[in-house]
Amino acid sequence: MKVTVNKTDEANVIVSGTIEKSIVEANVERLAVQAGKEIKVDGFRKGKVPAHVVKKLHGEKLVQDAEADALKDLIDSGIKEAGINASDVLGQPTFKKYDKTDAGIEVEVEISVRPTFKAEGYMDVVPAFEKPTATDDEVDAKLTEIAAQQAPFEAISEKRTVKDGDTVIIDFEGFVDAVAFDGGKAEKFSLKIGSGQFIPGFEDQIIGMKYEEEKTVTVTFPAEYQSADLAGKEAEFKVTLHEIQEQVVPEINDELAKKLLQGEEDATVDTLKEKVNEQIVSEKVAKLFNEDLKPKLIEALVAHFDFALPNNIVDQEVDAKVNEKARNMSEEELNGFKENPEKVDELRNEVRADAAASVKATFIVDALAKAEEVAVNDQEVSQAIYYEAMMSGQNPQEVIKYYEDNNLLPAVKMGMIEDKLFGKMLGLN
Repeated sequence: MKVTVNKTDEANVIVSGTIEKSIVEANVERLAVQAGKEIKVDGFRKGKVPAHVVKKLHGEKLVQDAEADALKDLIDSGIKEAGINASDVLGQPTFKKYDKTDAGIEVEVEISVRPTFKAEGYMDVVPAFEKPTATDDEVDAKLTEIAAQQAPFEAISEKRTVKDGDTVIIDFEGFVDAVAFDGGKAEKFSLKIGSGQFIPGFEDQIIGMKYEEEKTVTVTFPAEYQSADLAGKEAEFKVTLHEIQEQVVPEINDELAKKLLQGEEDATVDTLKEKVNEQIVSEKVAKLFNEDLKPKLIEALVAHFDFALPNNIVDQEVDAKVNEKARNMSEEELNGFKENPEKVDELRNEVRADAAASVKATFIVDALAKAEEVAVNDQEVSQAIYYEAMMSGQNPQEVIKYYEDNNLLPAVKMGMIEDKLFGKMLGLN
């Protein structure tokens, strides 16, 4: 079996050759003999099934396996001849030709390998920037916001009627066709008027109510309401107003500082201001990093380094970007692509440059992370997902399992490495 190797660039090699018919036949014979020692066939002792019997029973499968073995040998020979380390091969070979003839099988495959380049001069392209600071006014405004969040609700000092924006304590019970329905009753319920928490029209009718007043509120459930039994129906709610409440904002003093900074010895307002200052700066830095510095740095690094990319990985990224666009298309648009293959090719060409840049950036980040000794362990990844899940009110264990089941952890890890690396390069860590 003669193998020809053509190195198209530093990351891609074309391996071509012909798998002679005799090689496939020899492989079939070898596999049949081997199978005869392992399978059980009625009328023959186990391990003594003749090769011709095996071929008669499993001929088509034997030929497929024989061709696969021969193809593997051809590719392995090409990798060896090209001087490629097997560990550097990325993904599966891409078939350019696989034609069966009377003489054998003509094969041409493209093998892609991990690109190599010198990680030099990258600090020269780091964008200059001025680190954000927090003004006294921003700190004071944040302190006022924090104090308001800590403010307890208390009954207003003088009784009056309900106004928009008030928080009220009410009893209510709902009826449809004079029959109470499940989930339509509550006592001493806290409701902020204008929050939109209740059915449209309900909160508006509470405005103007007096203490201990009883009132019937009539509303219509939305047609798309979650309960099919109530959707689109008119309902009456018997409502009793008990109290109007307001938030009493605490004074910003050492006592509030001690409450907010539990575990901090001798916490004072000045200590609290320092923490708030750090928080504001941190938020500004994160915004600057994500919206400005990170995109600029990626673009600069992609332009700085020049190396060949593995074609199969770029094609995978093109597929991903096309699929992403397809998810946002209407059914009419999708049908247009299904009926016109040329439009699909045009779309693939449109996203190819962005796909190549994304793939290139991934290899650059990987190389620079090694050069800068930046790493993220699995525990850090789990902790990050756990924290994000907690902040969004999701079950952390379920979220982590979802990431594991869908093989998303490597992407999360790569994103964390990228942020840690860029933060170090920008002097933000």
